Amino acid sequence: MVRLICLAIGYVFGLFQTAFFYGKMHGIDIREHGSGNSGTTNTLRVLGTKAGLIVFAGDCLKCMAAVWIVRLVFGTTYHNIIYMLCLYTGAGAVLGHNYPFYMGFKGGKGIAVTAGMVLSFHPYFIITGVLTFFGIFFATHYVSLGSLLVYTVLMIQLVISGQMGLFSEMTQPQLLEMYAIFGCMFLMAFWKHRENIKRLATGTERKTYLTKKNKVD
Repeated sequence: MVRLICLAIGYVFGLFQTAFFYGKMHGIDIREHGSGNSGTTNTLRVLGTKAGLIVFAGDCLKCMAAVWIVRLVFGTTYHNIIYMLCLYTGAGAVLGHNYPFYMGFKGGKGIAVTAGMVLSFHPYFIITGVLTFFGIFFATHYVSLGSLLVYTVLMIQLVISGQMGLFSEMTQPQLLEMYAIFGCMFLMAFWKHRENIKRLATGTERKTYLTKKNKVD
């Protein structure tokens, strides 16, 4: 039951569509511009760098807030599986962000939300995530490639660190459950980026810049 509660808490927080609300404040529906995606990258392209950073921060913070609440409420009672519960919460936030019921289940792709989960999950994963994403992004300017590689690297790191005893209070079945949760998030990220993957394969993926040359209608 506690797992479902954490998933639900995450989903509720994930429903706050930062890009959609920010766009409405500026007189547009972000889903009707650019790629039609309600997320950081499309906001950056349509409304500029400042808007993109604000949306990224909002989507990141909503997941962090959900995880913090779960830690506060369940951290003592379920201290041995708190990291698993944090992953359930993060997965719920990504689901709420990607598939908000009140927007016809048309949201974002969950990368900024995942960043919030990483920042509030365990310090061991922060440096890896930051270096992987920004290293790839500044080298290629492909947000999608950086995002997918972050998920891949973090999936590998989670399994290796778990088997090496980082989450020492958890049993092997609990570790496997935790890997499965993140594995589902991993698969969902690749599914949401399936068109990007096709464009990357054909060399037609659009590059993203933190400058005005990046802006589109």
